[in-house]
Order: sequence, then C-alpha cells, then structure tokens
Amino acid sequence: MRSEAGGVLEVVRRAGVVELVLSRPAALNSLSPDLVAALDRACADVEADDAVRCVVVRGSGRAFCAGGDLSAATAAESAEPGGAARYFDAISAVLRRVERLPVPVVAAVHGWAVAGGLELVLCCDLVLATASARFGDAHARYGLVPGGGGSVRLPRRIGVGPAKWLMYTAESVPAEQMQRWGLVNEVVPDDGLADATARLTALLAGRSPDGLRAMKLLVDAQADLTLDEALAHESRVSARHVAAGGAAEGWAAFAGKRQPDFGRA
Repeated sequence: MRSEAGGVLEVVRRAGVVELVLSRPAALNSLSPDLVAALDRACADVEADDAVRCVVVRGSGRAFCAGGDLSAATAAESAEPGGAARYFDAISAVLRRVERLPVPVVAAVHGWAVAGGLELVLCCDLVLATASARFGDAHARYGLVPGGGGSVRLPRRIGVGPAKWLMYTAESVPAEQMQRWGLVNEVVPDDGLADATARLTALLAGRSPDGLRAMKLLVDAQADLTLDEALAHESRVSARHVAAGGAAEGWAAFAGKRQPDFGRA
C-alpha cells in the first residue's frame, strides 16, 4: 500500500515494513520545511502503530539526501531574524524523532548522503549502501556548523579522528570507507540495494517485535548510563520481557525443535 505525505514524502507500507521515501529528486531530496513536516507526521504514524516491525528510509532519484535546503534557510532568515535557526532546529527535532522510533530503522543509501543527509543516516540503526554511494559532512564547505546532531553522533559512530576529518575537510568518502569506520553495515552492488533492503527487512519483520523494541531501548539507553547502571537496567528490562510473555514463543519453538513464529503484520 502506498500513500503520499505532502507530495514530498512517499510512505509505502507492506507486511509490517514502512518505507519512507524522500521524494524531492530534483533537489537531491534536500530537507525542505515541507519534507521535515511530512517526516514528522510519518514518525507519529509509526509510533502509534504496533503492527510496524521496521522502518526503511531511502531517497528517490539520484541521491539519498543532500542535507538541508539552503534556499529554505535563506528565505526563513530573510522573512524573520532567527528564521534559519528555527528551520535547523526543526530538522534536528525530526531527526531525533527518527532516531527514537521504537522499531529498527534501516537507511538504504545510494548516491549522496551529505550534511543533513549524513545526519539522517546517523539516526538510523542499520545502514545499507551501494558501492557508489558517497558520504560527507560538507558543512565546512559553506561556512556552516552542523545543526542536526552531526558533531555529536558522527564521532560516537565512527570515532573522533575520522569524524573530525570529515567535518573539517568537507570531503566525501565512499561507502566502503564508511563500512571500515563502522557506520555502514553492508555495501551492495549499485543494482542490488532494493533486494538487499528487502532481505534485511524480511529478516527483521520475522523476529520478535517485542524483543527488537526492548533491545533497541537497551542499546540506546546505555550511552547515558554507567556500566553498572546499564547492566542493572538490562536485567530489569529482561525480567519484564519474560514476565510479560515475550520469551514464551521462543522457548516453545526451542523445545519443539522448530522455528519460532512471531506472526506477521
């Protein structure tokens, strides 16, 4: 099933998977105010739908996402002092909402993922990329500073040294380099992205939805906790998961020497 969200975001739903397709191909899917608002509405829909097992973010046309729409930022500042800052704050807020979605989020990247596009990738749990995809920060090229979380998430995901290199030079790197740095999980042939994404989402959709949601919460929470706090938190979440029956089907399948059936949306 397909639906349009404001004409700039295509929402595709099938078998528990929601694809959010950035649909401003002429502008390399840059994050216009309309697209930011559409992403926010789509996230709200996912949050309210327990049937969703995972989310895919991808771009239409020649690129994943070329970042913020600088013409929109300029127009916002011309209309009202501080307008550009509010525009970038809106981008930051929606990226945080993508990051905090309760289900696994997969970025399927082709073409360019730069500046705000890279910041969007950083908010996804898993990343697939074509061999020809390019990643970069790019803010320094235009005398800008990251406003969508790049200076925070990039060093946490790939390390301080590589993050500074990308941020200071504004150069881009291929998908294989990002895989070596740990951001990209799998590099696929240019014509293989759709198939690789379908395989991964089918795998995720077949796992326990309660288990995946709990694991995402645990992994995301540990960054703000000490080791002892994180271990105690894991113990509490694991115990609640078992008490609520979340492990029942897995245990029954193990005992019956069969594959577990967690159902499909």
